[in-house]
Amino acid sequence: MRHLLSTGDLSHDEATLILDTAAELAQVGDRSVKKLPTLRGRTVVNLFYEDSTRTRTSFELAAKRLSADVVNFSAKGSSVSKGESLKDTALTLQAMGADGVVIRHSASGAAHRLANWVDGSVLNAGDGTHEHPTQALLDAFTMRSRLGRLEGLRVAVVGDILHSRVARSNVLLLTTLGAHVTLVAPPTLLPVSVHTWPCEVSYDLDAVLPKSDVVMMLRVQAERMHESFFPSTREYSRNYGLDGERLSRMPEDAIVMHPGPMVRGMEISAEVADSPRCTVTEQVANGVSLRMAVLYLLLSGS
Repeated sequence: MRHLLSTGDLSHDEATLILDTAAELAQVGDRSVKKLPTLRGRTVVNLFYEDSTRTRTSFELAAKRLSADVVNFSAKGSSVSKGESLKDTALTLQAMGADGVVIRHSASGAAHRLANWVDGSVLNAGDGTHEHPTQALLDAFTMRSRLGRLEGLRVAVVGDILHSRVARSNVLLLTTLGAHVTLVAPPTLLPVSVHTWPCEVSYDLDAVLPKSDVVMMLRVQAERMHESFFPSTREYSRNYGLDGERLSRMPEDAIVMHPGPMVRGMEISAEVADSPRCTVTEQVANGVSLRMAVLYLLLSGS
């Protein structure tokens, strides 16, 4: 494995290796000195063309814990804002000798293109509405550590599937790992091609909740919407929001997940967001271990 561009590229064994490696590296996070010398002398560039708090910080922490040198490159205030193309930026990074490039870009396919232009490893940290592989991996890692398995788990992914790279990456990865995924959304928020995805589709959240081990709530991505996809926020919450009443209809040990940022009161109520069954902060902590695992496997050269 040279790059991590899509969860669809991962075999069952490769995905499991990443999760197992993350589990070992998570133990480093419990030590007082959290650093390993594994990637000393390697350079990781964080190339972020879109705003991101969790993902960028998480990749930065992961690289630093493995003793890599980290360069944070934000498109705002860089040559990109002066009109430099992705290719020229890539060639610049290549000339500087970047061993790994973590890219987030609003164009679907940007990470794949970058992989053709640099010798280092490319890690897709989210490209358009296409994929976000490390998010799906940290989600799978969180499910496995909470519920003890992935094989046979019933996972509902709820909300704005149309604009979600998290949903697509999760469907591909979880299916590979033996879970059953059901997408739940209003018809206007499902991609046209959804019938080709290896999952089920439902428009009825209340019907799906009682038979789900995991319910993953997605944010409605208003910033990617240029027309109206549902009548009103209140209407959306009433049909597709997770509140305490709906939580009580889920199986007793079922968990609630959210990739963040959460819009409290829209897709998830404050009561559910703050409940012990909600894994949001756990997902963030697991994200560092998981991204350490991916950087380690791609860059350590072993």
